[in-house]
Amino acid sequence: ADNLSDALKKLKITTTDSTADSLEGCLDCLLQALAQNNMETSEKIQKSGVLQVFASLLTPQSSCTAKVANVIAEVARNEFMRNPCVDAGLIPPLVQLLNCKDQEVLLQTGRALGNICYDSHEGRNAVDRAGGAHIVVDHIRSLCSKTDPASEKLLTVFCGMLMNYSNENDTLQSQLINMGVIPTLVKLLGIHCQNAALTEMCLVAFGNLAELESSKEQFAYTNIAEELVKLFKKQIEHDKKEMIFEVLAPLAENDVIKLQLVEAGLVECLLEIVQKTVDSDKEDDIAELKTASDLMVLLLLGDESMQKLFEGGKGSVFQRVLSWIPSNSHQLQLAGALAIANFARNDGNCIHMVDNGIVQKLMDLLDRHVEDGNVTVQHAALSALRNLAIPVVNKAKMLSAGVAEAVLKFLRSEMPPVQFKLLGTLRMLIDAQAEAAEQLGKNVKLVERLVEWCEAKDHAGVMGESNRLLSALIRHSKSKDVIRTIVQSGGIKHLVTMATSEHVIMQNEALVALALIAALELVTAEKDLENAQLVQILHRLLSDDRSAPEIKYNSMVLICALIGSEPLQKEVHSMAFLEVISKLRSHENKTVAQQASLTEQRLAVES
Repeated sequence: ADNLSDALKKLKITTTDSTADSLEGCLDCLLQALAQNNMETSEKIQKSGVLQVFASLLTPQSSCTAKVANVIAEVARNEFMRNPCVDAGLIPPLVQLLNCKDQEVLLQTGRALGNICYDSHEGRNAVDRAGGAHIVVDHIRSLCSKTDPASEKLLTVFCGMLMNYSNENDTLQSQLINMGVIPTLVKLLGIHCQNAALTEMCLVAFGNLAELESSKEQFAYTNIAEELVKLFKKQIEHDKKEMIFEVLAPLAENDVIKLQLVEAGLVECLLEIVQKTVDSDKEDDIAELKTASDLMVLLLLGDESMQKLFEGGKGSVFQRVLSWIPSNSHQLQLAGALAIANFARNDGNCIHMVDNGIVQKLMDLLDRHVEDGNVTVQHAALSALRNLAIPVVNKAKMLSAGVAEAVLKFLRSEMPPVQFKLLGTLRMLIDAQAEAAEQLGKNVKLVERLVEWCEAKDHAGVMGESNRLLSALIRHSKSKDVIRTIVQSGGIKHLVTMATSEHVIMQNEALVALALIAALELVTAEKDLENAQLVQILHRLLSDDRSAPEIKYNSMVLICALIGSEPLQKEVHSMAFLEVISKLRSHENKTVAQQASLTEQRLAVES
């Protein structure tokens, strides 16, 4: 301790008139003390005021420069020392030293700057102002192809410095991307893949940068996919695989890179991991299984990568993914169902899958999750069924396979994501399927649940889908029984509210359903339509210049139907509809203008 105090005193008076030898002795003493107790020694260094002295010692001419930078690197390992290093004005002279040729000076300077930047906003800003990142990127570029140990050590320190400089800072990450650091780092990874420390630094740097959208475009122009897959195949340790996964996941969000990863053979690696870990209960294996199967699903989100792996339904990858669905692992069941939902993104794939028995597999999976089931698996299996039900030719096949009945088992679910997918699946299934729509529309339990969900104000998606399914049951069945069931369950007011939706498609569906109600069961629905103030709403829709032409057209069709009811006819006449409708006769849309003339005649006759 006495030696340390002496060294600190000497350093304070030293700068002006000391020999290099006495200076070096003081610095050695400091480094020794830091090695024994870094935190305590750093506190003493801060209190002594020596940090300010260091700024003048950081000159390229001095033989002690590397040791001074080393001391700064050591003290900056403590969070409480980083701001004092910035305040002592150490950043500009350190950045200047990056221009010297001496390898040891460069190494210790890189360490010092990297440590000062670690989790320090002030440190990063100071390095940014001094232009440090630019010089470091240039160094990495010129050293990139050198594989001697000294160069690799320097490259590792410089990559670490850039990583600390830009970590979780979008502005500085963008700055590095604009400097063109990505192609350089990818090249570095390819050349130095045998060097574990350097590889690790590259991976962490990629992980930092890969979150930014602009980086993905640059990555797509490199051979990153090939390098990462090559590196991945060599890994045995869980931590190293995890590290590569952390880079792959954000990169795989880009469709071009998805395809590159598929072409580089990532899928085969992932399938191998799944096979090795599926029956294990070790924590690392469970984590790897999840990451690998999630990444597999992500690769299938790209249209080209998905189609390449589907291979007309004959692909080995597609077949392997199918085998996940009956698995006993919830994680694989989930990934399998999500993968099917992703494969089911065009009509050709959907038709092929339904013809090859995928529906039964999904229904069996749902069956295993009815009682106290896994919500994410339910949601995924329903998503897959909903997508498969989109092509017209699949609807009847799926209905006769019993999909509607399988889906209805989840009516009791209190989970909004499951409710949402259940509603979407039923709506897809009954599209233009009159018989199925009638059967479901007469199901009192279903209709009552729909009416309940139409009031789910906390879940806009569930509320919207419930309204749309109510309307679809009427539109596709055109059945008096269905309308009566919906009236008795209190569904009319929701259809009237739906006519005021901000989405034109929903407004339209509501108006068409209401016109069918008025045409088929006006007497039954009369009271509810009156209470829901339908006539006032139609007046508003027709008066509003922003209403789409089809909304105006269907509103007029509905008015013509409503005047068959005495109380509703009175309301229509009390609200000066003729005035609004006569204006629409000159509407730019011919269909609207024609309907306005017809409606005007009807209203004139009835009055």
